[in-house]
Amino acid sequence: MFNQPKATDSILEVNKLTKHFKDFSLKNISFQLPRGYIMGFIGPNGAGKSTTIKLIMNLLPKDSGQIKVFGLDNLAHELTIKNRTAFVFDENHYYEELSIRTMASIVASFYKHWEPQTFEKFLKDFELKPKQKIKELSKGMKMKFSLAIALSHGAELLIMDEPTAGLDPIARSEFLEILAALIQDEQKSIFFSTHITTDLDKIADFVTFLHHGEIVLSAPKDDILDKYGIVKGANDVLDEETKSQFVSIKTNQFGFEGLVRDKERALRYFKERAIVEKPTLEDIMLYTVRGEQHG
Repeated sequence: MFNQPKATDSILEVNKLTKHFKDFSLKNISFQLPRGYIMGFIGPNGAGKSTTIKLIMNLLPKDSGQIKVFGLDNLAHELTIKNRTAFVFDENHYYEELSIRTMASIVASFYKHWEPQTFEKFLKDFELKPKQKIKELSKGMKMKFSLAIALSHGAELLIMDEPTAGLDPIARSEFLEILAALIQDEQKSIFFSTHITTDLDKIADFVTFLHHGEIVLSAPKDDILDKYGIVKGANDVLDEETKSQFVSIKTNQFGFEGLVRDKERALRYFKERAIVEKPTLEDIMLYTVRGEQHG
């Protein structure tokens, strides 16, 4: 259905990854992130996004499957991988009473390759004051600090878990511009887990959609948005055959709206009887998750 990147081009490869819990299972998931691109990782709460990230980072033992980062097994080469990887979370994990400068010097000691001049450059670029205490920073500034730390030890892969959650629209837009600029050298990749799909509409190259621990789709974003469609029309168009065309539909007294997996087929099927539009990532996620609803 979609063109997948070749494994040889991939900075991150997840293959048939499985993890079982008492009330949840991650089921045989596979995807690849090529070098030089941004992948959005989406899904509702409880879909398994954080579990997947913890498995990639080797914070949880997997039951089966394989994870490769930079072509290396994430267990056999854990230290090498972590020195070349950066993790950015929505929560602040730094000592609030310390200054930016002091906190950075502590973090620097954990990495084999720390670049003081790079850190100084990002402090200047992000307008961060070295003597300012962590507790005095806004959420947006804390995120910039996390990014400055991440980029000062030569990280090639950035793994982000809800990095824009809680940021105001201006801070979010600025943060996304920074991420888009980071991959221009085509050497870094960003794995971006979020529930704010509008962020991914702006910057993602690839999207992986997880639901109930299973991959719904994993493909180039533009391919997904070109393939799926939103259909809108009057209720008298609907019958059992028509409904079978949809992933899910919502109806009210004014008409229906639904998601189809094949926009071109829908255009041929409905012709003049309905409007077929390009969806957003949010449309695709919401309609897939909630199933058919009638108002």
